[in-house]
Amino acid sequence: MTEHEKLLSGAEYDYRDPEIQDMIISAKMLVRKLNDTDIPSEQHKIVTELLGSIGGASVVMPPFRCTYGRHISIGDNVTINMNCTFLDSNLITIGDRVLIAPDVKIYCGEHSIDADKRFGVREDGTKYLISTTRPVTIGNDVWIGGNATILPGVKIGNNVIVGAGAVVTEDIPDNSLAIGVPAKKLPQHSMSIILHLSLQ
Repeated sequence: MTEHEKLLSGAEYDYRDPEIQDMIISAKMLVRKLNDTDIPSEQHKIVTELLGSIGGASVVMPPFRCTYGRHISIGDNVTINMNCTFLDSNLITIGDRVLIAPDVKIYCGEHSIDADKRFGVREDGTKYLISTTRPVTIGNDVWIGGNATILPGVKIGNNVIVGAGAVVTEDIPDNSLAIGVPAKKLPQHSMSIILHLSLQ
């Protein structure tokens, strides 16, 4: 397998592999262009080139940051607000009618908890950072609040609300509310109770 194929399979891979570095450099150039223009039509054109796919009536507001771009797929009627960071070292799949607030971060990459296993050694004796990855999937009709963080391997179901500042470390089922650090899952009808209490 190539290092890129290893990356997508979740196996250990060499981040400094030339093919991978070419992908990263290409994405950086497009991200820079996206963040340097205020013209919506030009932004959409760049985003279409940068991402794996983007559906109808979807918007990515700059500034926006990602690692590869091509690993990100976005459905229809999605709004990704300003200053979001998607470290797409694996696939990030976002469904339809998803609202992502400012400063949201999605991470796919991981390193070993054991510090002795974070670096490998090439045949020439040089070291390389060992990374593994897991995909992130977000369903339809999801609202992710500002400054939320979604960690590797998480699957967020349909009709989910992720509260502002939440850190999502595990899967969130359909029709749920997730709040806190780490995020705790509540039935979505809990939202009315929380709003009621906050107004008293």
